[in-house]
Amino acid sequence: MEQTDIRFGTDGWRAVIGEDFTSESLARVAQATARVFGAEHPGATLLVGYDARFRADAFARQAAEVIAAHGMKAVVSDRILPTPALCWAAAQRDDVCGAVMLTASHNDSSYLGYKVRLADGGAALPEFTDRIVAALPACADAARGEISVEDLIDPYLAELRGWIDTEAIAAWPVEVVVDPLYGAGQGYLAALLREAGVTVHEIHGERNPGFGGLHPEPIVPWTDGARDTVLSTGSVAALITDGDADRIGALDETGLWISPPKLMALLATYLVEDKGRSGAIIKTRAGSVLVDRVARALGQDCVETPIGFKWVYEQMQERSVLIGGEESGGIGIPDHLRERDGLLMAILLVNVMCARKKPLKALMEEIYARVGDLSYRRVDVQLPQDQMDGFLARLSTLRPAQVAGLSTRDANDIDGLKFYFDDDQWLLLRPSGTEPLVRIYAEACASDTVNRLLNAGYWLVTTGVESSQAADIPGTGRII
Repeated sequence: MEQTDIRFGTDGWRAVIGEDFTSESLARVAQATARVFGAEHPGATLLVGYDARFRADAFARQAAEVIAAHGMKAVVSDRILPTPALCWAAAQRDDVCGAVMLTASHNDSSYLGYKVRLADGGAALPEFTDRIVAALPACADAARGEISVEDLIDPYLAELRGWIDTEAIAAWPVEVVVDPLYGAGQGYLAALLREAGVTVHEIHGERNPGFGGLHPEPIVPWTDGARDTVLSTGSVAALITDGDADRIGALDETGLWISPPKLMALLATYLVEDKGRSGAIIKTRAGSVLVDRVARALGQDCVETPIGFKWVYEQMQERSVLIGGEESGGIGIPDHLRERDGLLMAILLVNVMCARKKPLKALMEEIYARVGDLSYRRVDVQLPQDQMDGFLARLSTLRPAQVAGLSTRDANDIDGLKFYFDDDQWLLLRPSGTEPLVRIYAEACASDTVNRLLNAGYWLVTTGVESSQAADIPGTGRII
């Protein structure tokens, strides 16, 4: 295997199990990880965790043994755990210089991956992961070291209990659906909420390495089971976590999916108005303008970063941050951890419903009444490599005067191709950093405008149009 076969994307290295993700390739990455961490922290400890995927536990143990054979101490989790639990454990221990999580996050069950976290639990920035890639050996050696197996989850669960507003829950008991999508959050969130007096209907909470055919990503259509359960039980909301439980998704009592940026706007409002907190609100380039509007209404700064939580983490290092998140559902509060935490966000959503004695739909309607509503949607388009290459080659030249009938006010190709229109409306076309696809995002004043923009985005991505042909990009044709 050539060294260039292993690349770290938006959040780590991911590959298909048995193809590019093998014992040999993992050993190479683990050996390089030990080299890079060991150069700055010789003899320190790395924590190793794993999610609910096929053989993730065995791969985690192998990675720990390789790390232990190359100058580091290694501690592996004694059970499946969420990524934020591993990150929180790392941040609490002075002897730990970082952590490795065996997970492919929201990818389907054929994938496994490798996330690298630093001593404070935050995601390693590209400069650091580039050093790991540069340190990859041509072939892994056979050395294996002694490791420790420890409980890395229970102290984290105790920390989460401190965030639960038991008084508010007692005053306004609620019934919710919890759906871990067969991922690493299984059992944990449901147990915490039940402990606090919440009636919980957990679905997809048993061990199933194939995820029952679902993708462990808290977006439509993978939320259909949660929607059906909300409607059949009369629950006030569904709380959904992804494969390693660092992302949150939610449905209101009607089964309507609420986009993560809208959830972040609600949580920021709760933290400022109900809990008296303050600080900057961090969103990514693909985040909703609704977040900017809510930040202004709350008197807080709003800062936009490139896509990927590692850039949100960078802001958390540099300034006082209230909350930060990405459009895919990764939201974090640095007072807890400089990392995403789907379980904590689910707990806070229960808190705000109970504190304000309103279900999720009514709470969101209050936000819209205050700052206006915007329709927001994302679709993913799979592309063969030749089409992907062609689209990437055209990014710097595609500058149509109109898109789906809207006049282009501005456009740039920083972190994908983004078009800006009047009234806070926009369209973003962004190649994924972890999968062979292009993500198309749109936000507009009305849902039909969003659909037209998404259709125009699909046309731009797939037709091979050049700039000279692109005076006006239609929003009709293929229905997204």
